[in-house]
Amino acid sequence: MDAADFDYGLPAERIAQVPLEPRDSARLLVDRGKGEAPDDRTVADLPELVRPGDVLVVNTTRVLPARLHLRKPTGGAVEVFLLERHPDGRWHALVRPGRKVAPGSRLEVGPDLVVEVGERAGDEGVRWVVLHTGGSDELDALARHGGVPLPPYITAPLADPERYQTVFADRPESVAAPTAGLHLTPRVLDACRAAGATVATVELAVGLGTFRPMTADRVEDHHMHEERYRVPPATLEACRAAPRVIAVGTTAVRALESAARRGEPEGRTDLFIRRPFDWQVVDVLLTNFHLPRSSLLVLVDAFVGPRWRTLYTEALIAGYRFLSFGDAMLLTRTPS
Repeated sequence: MDAADFDYGLPAERIAQVPLEPRDSARLLVDRGKGEAPDDRTVADLPELVRPGDVLVVNTTRVLPARLHLRKPTGGAVEVFLLERHPDGRWHALVRPGRKVAPGSRLEVGPDLVVEVGERAGDEGVRWVVLHTGGSDELDALARHGGVPLPPYITAPLADPERYQTVFADRPESVAAPTAGLHLTPRVLDACRAAGATVATVELAVGLGTFRPMTADRVEDHHMHEERYRVPPATLEACRAAPRVIAVGTTAVRALESAARRGEPEGRTDLFIRRPFDWQVVDVLLTNFHLPRSSLLVLVDAFVGPRWRTLYTEALIAGYRFLSFGDAMLLTRTPS
């Protein structure tokens, strides 16, 4: 497949810059398939759309304050974007401007945080970095000095950093939010349970594999970076017994399908879901509208086929808001 097949016109004014309040007031385009026009609902209506026995799966990862604004001893500005902490204590990070930061450079934020930049760690500009915190906890130091790692297409300031976290966020591991989950509220989740659905959890640490754009001309040539995932045994068991599994977001999809394909409840995955794909777990997908030419849009295409383009066109005509703080859609998988 050509990457150009996943291009579409996205006007800048349709990219949501701020989240809606309340969270569940976001619009929800419900795909009914079979050539029928989609329904225009809101996320608050989700409890009316689940069925008894459904399993609703959410990604509970929490977003790290991963963006650090630093200065070299000479005064030059440097941004360090943390990606993933490795067992030896080092981090993978993007360093900008990387060419002007030599290995061994020490960038000081304060007495409790110095970032030592190391060598390249593979391709695409990733570097090794070490955080020196003067004995304090790394996460505490990042909470004091790090910023919310909003995507570059969001230029408006975020009044409340917690709006880039889901209400069920747990362990801080990710550098981007599982954005479909941003719409859910305790009220919606409780109402889904009251309607007979079960809410289950997974973790996928959102990193380069999720948000890195496709640069290859052919979709098949795109390389997915590995990301950590965990699927509790209780979640796997519930999904196996459920008549329908509803994944909240593409990251929940990748965690579930990775665990099923690998036969391992946790590990690292570089699963790139594209047509044709042998779906083993997920039947319904709650997801936001994604960037053109993105691997996430390729996943949606694998889920519903070419009609994603019709749905996106109708959403643009109807005034839906797109990307991380935008509206959502509810998709039923098209049989392969």
